[in-house]
Formats: sequence, C-alpha cells, structure tokens
Amino acid sequence: MQGASKAGIVLAAGMLLLIFGLVVSISVGWTDMGVVSGVKSLFAPSTSQEHLIVTTLRLPRALLAVIIGAGLGVAGAIMQAMTGNPLASPQTFGVNAGASMAVVAALVLLPHLPVPFLAPLAFGGAVMGGFAVYYLGAAGGMTPVKLALAGTAVHLFLASITEAFILFHQHSTDQVLFWLAGSLDGADWTDVNRVLPWSIGGLVAAFFMARSIGIMRMGEDVAKNLGQHVIRVRTICGIIVIVLAGSAVAVAGPIGFIGLMVPHLTRLLLGRESQLYLPITALLGALLLVYADVLARFIAYPYESPVGIVTAFLGAPFFLYLVGKERRAS
Repeated sequence: MQGASKAGIVLAAGMLLLIFGLVVSISVGWTDMGVVSGVKSLFAPSTSQEHLIVTTLRLPRALLAVIIGAGLGVAGAIMQAMTGNPLASPQTFGVNAGASMAVVAALVLLPHLPVPFLAPLAFGGAVMGGFAVYYLGAAGGMTPVKLALAGTAVHLFLASITEAFILFHQHSTDQVLFWLAGSLDGADWTDVNRVLPWSIGGLVAAFFMARSIGIMRMGEDVAKNLGQHVIRVRTICGIIVIVLAGSAVAVAGPIGFIGLMVPHLTRLLLGRESQLYLPITALLGALLLVYADVLARFIAYPYESPVGIVTAFLGAPFFLYLVGKERRAS
C-alpha cells in the first residue's frame, strides 16, 4: 500500500474513532445517559439537567482530553526525533516531573497565586527537569538506555521533592494528590481556555517544523549533511515540547506514557516516513487519551479515577518492552 493512501486510511479511521470516543465520553458517567441520549442532550433545552451535565462537565472534559492527548503525543514524537532515543517522552525525560514539582510547590507555598501563573511555573519546572536529564545522560557519551536511566533518576528525585511538599502541608494538598496521578475529572471550560492557546501555538509550531523534525529523525549526521542547523532546530523543538507538556501538566497533572507510546504506534501504522507523521501522531494521542479517560470511569464506577492510572497500566509494560529491545540491540 502506498504511503499516502495508507496515511489517508489511518487519518479517516482515526477521525471516526475519535468522534465515536467523544460521543461515548459525553454519555458515560455518574449519570449514565446512553449514547443516543448523550447526543440528544446537546440539543436539548438549556434548562434540562442532561444538557447542563453534558455542556458544563462532560463536553469540556472530552475536549480537554483531545487537546492534551494531541499535545503530549506530538511532544513525545519531537523528543524521540531530537534525541534519537525511542524511550524519550515527557514522562521519561523528567519534563512532567519538573513541571509537577513547580506547580505543587506553588500550590502549597503560594495558595493564593492566580491560576494563570501556574502555566509559566510549569514551563520553568519542565525546563529544569528536561535539562537535568539531558545533562546527566550526555555525560560520558549518550545512549538510549543511559538517557532512560537518567530520566528515571531525575523523575524519582523530583517526585520525592513533590511528595515532601505534600507531606509537610497535608492540610492544603488533598486535591493535589488526585491531580498528581493525572486527572481530567472536574475539568470545565476555564481549563479548556487555559490550555488551548498554548496547545494551539505549540502544535502549529510543531507542524511548521515538521520537515526539520522528519530530517532529524534520520540522525544528526544526516541532518547536518542535508543543511539542517541542528542546534537551532533542537532549541526551537525544545521550546515546543516545554509548551505542550508544561501546559498539559498545569491543567491536568502529569499524565504519563502518552508521549512514549503514540509515536511508536504512528510509525507502526505509517512506516518511518510520512508527511502526515505529526498530524496523525496528534490524532492518535487525542484518541488514546479520550478512550483512556472513558475507561478510567469504570475502575471504581460510579466514582471517578485518575486517567493516569489507565495510561500507566498501558504504558509501563510498553516502556519495559522498549528498554529490553534496546538492551538486546546494543
């Protein structure tokens, strides 16, 4: 099958599955409406209970899953291309952990800090975590497994600091514990409006850099021979990753493994070369998080569970598989 036709089929099938997932997402919850009733409630009178539930709670939650899933998927694809490391993702490279620590520290130490300031703080934490992993992993020669080990060490270190904030300020961190697992529960239109500008900006910039990212996936030496300014491309792409991952953490907490799994799934479906690699990665990231959020509602139904539980359940074995694969290849 030709690459273009294969990408078109994947894109069309992904869009249909995403639409179905959104319909299911707005239909399932504490008040179970059924798929047909869930769709009808969108067009019901604004005073009806079903309409209010769907439009004020479930619809923004579903859209937030789309936005964050797309952003995390693209962030992971960029990180894997820039480092040449199939294990790279915001989770494994300390980006999520750094952003989480910064946000938790702000919530504990500055409880009256305006919510819009959380995103810049998350960006700063993401920079700190990502730089620490890159610095440790590059010392003495960079390898995929070494970067993964550095990422694990930095993640655990930053997570321990985050837990220390929680332990010493338990009276102000009840909601933080739920958020730290990665949660879309309680999302509203304010959350969508907070993350949307950053995500759109990051995704547009990523698509604009798609050609350079595709060349970087071939390796640094090939990129240089093809005239790429490697340092500039990596700097721009690093900023994009920080914006996409940091804004996601600021709103929904550190949802893990989306950025790790989705790029591999895209390459499995499309092969290594495709002009639609990043758009389809964004689509699959959105698709995965929407369905994971639906599954999370059944873990302790009818009570809510963090979506991060589902992504970790899927992603942790996948991560171990990749680590084993890299060790066998080295």
